[in-house]
Amino acid sequence: MVNRLSTGKSWYKPFQYKEDVDKPGDVRNILLVVATLIASVTFKAGVNPPGGVWQEGDHAGRAIYASNSAAYYVFLISNTLALATSILVIIPLTYKFPCHLEIVIATISMAVTYGSAVFAVTPHEIRFRYAIAAFAVPFILRCLIQLFKVLVFKNDHKSDPENGNNE
Repeated sequence: MVNRLSTGKSWYKPFQYKEDVDKPGDVRNILLVVATLIASVTFKAGVNPPGGVWQEGDHAGRAIYASNSAAYYVFLISNTLALATSILVIIPLTYKFPCHLEIVIATISMAVTYGSAVFAVTPHEIRFRYAIAAFAVPFILRCLIQLFKVLVFKNDHKSDPENGNNE
């Protein structure tokens, strides 16, 4: 290991994904573990924000961290974006699994619970719509990418002379 570090060679090269070596099932399982870990950590952080919540006074039940609104916005948006992205990875990776419908229902319920908890601890001065927008971003991007692929593939397929299409 010391030799690898001193020569400037990449220490993580042996751990990188290799399409011809790694089995698809193993890759799916690793992605599921990582996505589930991210979902768990971000859910916990949203429900119990850093610094906790005020216990007394006018701000009781509100996130202490929100007293610095700029930092709280960064936390709220980044955490919500991470949760939404991990959910977006979990759902297709479990497609055609036994109990897939139950996994989808549980995942949607978790997202609603997260939103409810974050809404409960976020002070009224903080705009919650930014968290909703952050949650929507990965899904919107995925839809746009899929739409782009369909449109490009459709156009490539139309002008493919091998399939008898000469537009």
